[in-house]
Amino acid sequence: MPFDAGSIQKIVWLVLLLLFAGGEAVSVGLTSIWFAAGALAALIAALLGGALWIQITLFLAVSLLCLAAVRPLAKRYLNDKVEATNADRVIGAEAKVTEDIDNIHGKGAVIIRGMTWSARSQDDGPIPTGTLVRVLRIEGVKVFVEPLAAPISAAEPKDW
Repeated sequence: MPFDAGSIQKIVWLVLLLLFAGGEAVSVGLTSIWFAAGALAALIAALLGGALWIQITLFLAVSLLCLAAVRPLAKRYLNDKVEATNADRVIGAEAKVTEDIDNIHGKGAVIIRGMTWSARSQDDGPIPTGTLVRVLRIEGVKVFVEPLAAPISAAEPKDW
């Protein structure tokens, strides 16, 4: 028994509903739930025998209405838990190189406020142990630094 246009429309809306709902379940970022609601409305219209233009209009209208009405509220109440890591406080701080920084070999470390960080040179040049540096930026768990002064000798203790 071949499918008629009405059956195909119902199948298409059902597949779209499942894809949008599945996409939302995977992303959990309020990205496609609006379209799942629109596909559900269009599927209901198809089941009731509505014309294709009514189905498409319902899909677009319900999707846009849900997006416009619910998304601002959901973002405000579901995404207000931003936790600062304080890692950005080390940007601009002075540090002491504790392991030669060599970008080519991917090694180097600095101590900043009592904590050791992996370090890389901003200009790709090597920086020897004992050099005072300034932290310019953070990428992941690495700080990018530039030298401030010549290496400090072992006879000059400083609390880092």
